[in-house]
Amino acid sequence: MACVAEFGIIDQFETDKDYSKYEPETYHCIAIADDFLNDWWDDLSLIKTYFHSYNRPNLALARWGVTLIPPESLEAFYSIVLKDKQSKSSSELIDLMVLLRRAINEKKYVIHYGV
Repeated sequence: MACVAEFGIIDQFETDKDYSKYEPETYHCIAIADDFLNDWWDDLSLIKTYFHSYNRPNLALARWGVTLIPPESLEAFYSIVLKDKQSKSSSELIDLMVLLRRAINEKKYVIHYGV
């Protein structure tokens, strides 16, 4: 199986919680091929995120760990996905854009599990 990155929505974000435990079912994660992230990396490296917990601010995604993407970074992330030439034809990217749009509308954090 190809390497995948998983994304889900955190319904009740807790600033004092360590999210490093792998729980994709809890956040109803969807998976995309990790190769997409390679193509987006330069743009992703400008997005404010947190690695594993709220007290570890960073940029981009933890490729082999857990990333928390705050609501204020989701529009930029959505734009990166939308710019991908496959965004209209790839079911993976369409699912990711739907998830991001929902999180944006609900002002929720998105969790990312790296490979």
